[in-house]
Parts: sequence; C-alpha cells; structure tokens
Amino acid sequence: MDEVSPRRRREVIDALRRGTVPANGLDLLAVGLDRFQGAVEEELTAVSGGGAVVKAVRGEYGTGKTFYTRHLAENALKRGFAAAEVQISETETPLHKLETVYRRITESLRTASVAPSAFRSVLDAWLFNLEDDAIAADPGLADGLAADLAAAVGDLLDRRLAEVSAKTPAFAQALRGYHAAVEAGDAASADGLAAWLGGQPHVGASAKRGAGIRGDLDHFGALGFLQGLLLILRDAGHPGLLVVLDEVETLQRMRSDVRDKALNALRQLMDEVDSGRFPGLYLVMTGTPAFFDGPSGVPRLAPLAQRLATDFGTDSRFDNPRAVQIRLAGFDRASLEMLGGKVRNLYAAGAADSERIHHLVGDDYLVELAAAVTGGLGGKVGIAPRIFLKKLVGDVLDRVDQFADFDPRQHYALTLAREELSPEERNAAGGAVELVGAATSVDDVDIEL
Repeated sequence: MDEVSPRRRREVIDALRRGTVPANGLDLLAVGLDRFQGAVEEELTAVSGGGAVVKAVRGEYGTGKTFYTRHLAENALKRGFAAAEVQISETETPLHKLETVYRRITESLRTASVAPSAFRSVLDAWLFNLEDDAIAADPGLADGLAADLAAAVGDLLDRRLAEVSAKTPAFAQALRGYHAAVEAGDAASADGLAAWLGGQPHVGASAKRGAGIRGDLDHFGALGFLQGLLLILRDAGHPGLLVVLDEVETLQRMRSDVRDKALNALRQLMDEVDSGRFPGLYLVMTGTPAFFDGPSGVPRLAPLAQRLATDFGTDSRFDNPRAVQIRLAGFDRASLEMLGGKVRNLYAAGAADSERIHHLVGDDYLVELAAAVTGGLGGKVGIAPRIFLKKLVGDVLDRVDQFADFDPRQHYALTLAREELSPEERNAAGGAVELVGAATSVDDVDIEL
C-alpha cells in the first residue's frame, strides 16, 4: 500500500468503526469502480471546459451510492472543483423548494483546501482575483487611490455578472454591496450580505438596506443564484462545481402533490442544464431502482422519465458508463472480501505490530467473517459492507491491536444487535438477529463454497 498519512488513515478507520462512509480517503477503499473511471474523467474534463453534466446513480440500499458519489467528489476536488452534498428530505431539504436546496449547497460547499462551508472563502478569493485583474488591466491602480481601485473592481464586477444580472439583478447588487462593505471594513454588513448571497433567510434588514436589496431568496431566484455561484467559482479558480442530491428516493414518501412538485423541480433543473445555463455544473442524483422505475417515482412525470430513461436490459457487465443513468451492482462475496483486505492492510500499516494483525486477521479469516456477517443478514451480500467493516474494525482489528492475547478465532463470537442495524439490515436479518451470536466463533457458521 502506498504511504498514507497517519491523519488520513485515522479518519478513514474512525468512520468505518462508527459504521459511516468516510468523508475523505475513499480511494483507499474503492472496489469495483474502475469501470466508471474513464467516463468520469471525460465528464469532468467536459465540465472543466464549460460544459455541464447530469448523472443519475441507481442502486439498492448497501450498493455504495454514497461511497460512489463521495469518491467522485474526491476526484473532482483533486481537479480543483468545488463540491457540495445535499441530503434530500421531506422536512429539512424538500426538493421542490429550490431556495432551500441552494442554501444547502452553499452550507456544504467545500474545496480541496477549505472544509464546509467554503462559501465565504470563495467570495473573498473571487474579490481578490477581481482586484488582480483590474490592476493587470491598469497597473497604475496598484499605487493609486483605494477609491479608484474599488471603482475599477466594481466596473469589472458588473461586466462579469452581466449575464446573471439580466435574470437575477439582486445577486449582482448584493455582491456589489458585499464588496463595498469589505472595502469599508463594515464586518456586520459584509457578514449579513454573505449570508444573504448564500441563501440564508432572516438576514438583518440594515445589511440588505445598505446594499439596496430586500426580501429573501425564493424558488424562482434560486436558479439565478446558482448561476451566479458557478461564475464566482470559475473566476475564483475552480473550473466547476459537483452537486450531489443524495437519497432522492425519499420523494416517494411525500404527499402526492409535494412529490409532483419535486419531480417537476428536478425536470426543470435538468432542462436548465441542457439549455447551457449552468456551465461548470456536474449534477448527480442518487436513488433506488424503485424511485427511477416505480409508480411513485420518476414515471409519474413523463418528461422526466424520458430524460432519465436508460436501457438496463443487458448484462450489467455491458452497462454504458456514459449514459445519463448508471447502476451500481453492489457487492458479491469476492468484492466484500477484497474490501476487507484493503481495510485490514490500511489498519495494519499504522499498527505497532502489523505482522501480528496480518497473521491473526489473514485472508482466510476475512472469508469466514464475511460469510458470518452475510449469513446473519439472510445471505444478502449487497447490504453487508457497512456492518461487515464496522465489525472488522471495531470488534476484531481494534482488539487484536490492543490485546496481546486476543485471538479472534478463540475469543470472538459475531453478534448483530438490533439497535446497531439500519432498518434495511434488520429486514434482511429478520428474526435471526438475536441468534447470530449463538455461534461460539466464526468457524461455527456454515460457508457455501
């Protein structure tokens, strides 16, 4: 394994111990994603050049949709993109309220060097670059009056935002106000206007009044603000923005009128992307097959269904990774064991006695543990990765690392407690949840060879 920093290793291992997808370092764990890599590189290159991409990722629970999108975000960040992940929910982030979606984008915005929220740092970087461009056009401004430089930056700002101003003049007006507040050292007004530009409601009236704006962002202005954000990112040195709309299938649980509004908002977003309004946007949505194919999902809106339609009738080996919709096949036993090996090796690389870890948690043990976990989940390998890795790290590797006389074959019996399982995992386990721990070791679990 290539050299990995202790911090990066710790962050990945800690997340797996909690049973969550790591925020970073996913390249260390990726299994089975090579078939998408070529298309992803092509799409990121197209977006960097001013294009736009919409991608739908489908898969059942446990197939790795969140892992895939975060791995994609890591690739984008390495190229200089900004990235944002938005969890769609009925109460917190309803998809039909695009002003809320935009606010979640700015709240979760991150770059390779700045964690969420990177929105304010992007604004400041953009203004800094505007000043550089203004001085490059007129070098005399560097040693002239500050007022002259501020005026030149304001003129340049107006020209850069001309297209956005035509549809959403308030965005450009707020940016001018933000620039003026920064130049004047008025921190309160600058903070308020930055929040307003980020879509935050309930911004103080004095800050908005000073910039000549009023009201809050609404559904119709959200797309204009997104367009402005993309322009700012580009001028701040970021060639694109990756936006992930995660768990879009939650729309199926909403009231029918709300669901239809959300589906229409999704169609509107796709149409705006296709029209060329959002150069530099890579929009990804994730959902289950039931959402994309079922009566309570995409098929309810024929225009949206037509845009997302993809043929999955052939063998999954021949799926087109360039298609608007891609499917994740999930894990089989071989890939689950391979993933376990990657995690074991990553853990051992930072342990005091790596040789002992490799000896006691060898490949043969990983085969047995994978069999035990999937057996406890009704044989459904596809939903096993999360709990498999949680058990591997927290129950086995941690103990081997900390206790010199611990041997997982002798001292560890797999248990799957109901409270540690997700609803999908509980359904798969059925009534066997309490029975899994009856085995005295993983050797007691039958393995199909």
